[in-house]
Amino acid sequence: MKRLFLCYLLVSVWLCAQPRRIVSTAPSITETLFALGLGGRVVGVTNYCHYPTAAAKIAKIGTYMQPNLEAILALRPDLIITQKTAIHSKSRFEPYHLNVLEVTQGSIAEIQSAIVAIGNATGSADRARTLNESITKELTAVREKASTNPPVSVVFIVGRTPGALEGMIAVGSHNYLAEVMEVAGGRNVFNDAKPTYAKISAEEILARSPQVILDMGDMSDPTGVTEEQKRAVVKLWDRYPSVAAVRDKRVHAIASDIFVVPGPRVIDLARAFAHLLHPEIFP
Repeated sequence: MKRLFLCYLLVSVWLCAQPRRIVSTAPSITETLFALGLGGRVVGVTNYCHYPTAAAKIAKIGTYMQPNLEAILALRPDLIITQKTAIHSKSRFEPYHLNVLEVTQGSIAEIQSAIVAIGNATGSADRARTLNESITKELTAVREKASTNPPVSVVFIVGRTPGALEGMIAVGSHNYLAEVMEVAGGRNVFNDAKPTYAKISAEEILARSPQVILDMGDMSDPTGVTEEQKRAVVKLWDRYPSVAAVRDKRVHAIASDIFVVPGPRVIDLARAFAHLLHPEIFP
């Protein structure tokens, strides 16, 4: 009986030590928490946390760029999880002596490391390990299948002047999008660019003539984008018929947050890229 009571006490202490009121300050963190089965503990998310649908019902703490500190404090969190970037730092929370976990998710390896860190911080290490094993297995399967075809040259436009092929920003090197495109059988034509996201011109695209153009430039918020808007984006490129992607009608308007949220849906992202690059083997 004494041993049973001791086991009960230890389990109770362990459960109490786990954070029960978690605030997420990025969509990718929210998705990771739900993927680990922790959605019931999440009490605050950003305005842009749309996935899964249950996240839409959780209290909002502002935007990813400008989380509202007062709203966060009002939720009485026992764990805040934030992305460490050039514009984000846990230092803003230090005066309040809050429990803050910082993660980085700029590459596939960092996405998986963040899953481990969040799992460890929430008593979900086993689930984190299982999730990462699934991600590794599925990405390997996509890579192996895509490798049966020659690589397809591709540019991914993530920003530009609305309605114009000006002020363009493309996926460069050393980021998860470039890595996943490669997994899916793509050859990023701007992989030689030093910036993670590179400023490019239409002339550079003409010179490199990618086989596929993925344009998300007009869809910074992909929710509610219509098919008419997508067709308008594709039509913008008609002025450059000498580009292989335009000539072969392989310009795609991208309007899905799966392409901009570096979380556990990286598996779905790889499949989406593979379908756009190799539709004949990824229908």
